[in-house]
Amino acid sequence: MANYANVSETKIRVRYQETDQMGVVYHANYLTWFEVGRTEWIRSYGISYQQMEQKGLLLPVVDIHCKYMHPARYDDEVIVRTSIADLSGGKIAFKYDVVHAETETVLCKGSSVHLWVNKEMKRVNLKQAYPELYGTLEQIFSVERG
Repeated sequence: MANYANVSETKIRVRYQETDQMGVVYHANYLTWFEVGRTEWIRSYGISYQQMEQKGLLLPVVDIHCKYMHPARYDDEVIVRTSIADLSGGKIAFKYDVVHAETETVLCKGSSVHLWVNKEMKRVNLKQAYPELYGTLEQIFSVERG
């Protein structure tokens, strides 16, 4: 298990179309898996991207990193473990561990940074604009740091 609290775990079965000619998962698919993990992490706390977007709140990616350690292959089951890495009124960052479900081998580690913006892509201070949502996220993050 990852060494941080409040981890959302999302299982994914590697599909043939996600592999390359070498029979391993094509590197860009890990970024898609990060998005799946992030979406499920948010949903696990009773919030959804759709609800945030209906309120006019968007989360574009402004920075993303992925360190590949071992390959995933067709039909492997992997687990994407997602957690908050940083939180402020202007941004949120997530961290990810993708592990082989059977062996617990860490396949890759990653992180992403997202800005809080409105539908016009103007930055929003979440703490001021949506204090209830910020409070929920801050509470989760403080438990993770604790």
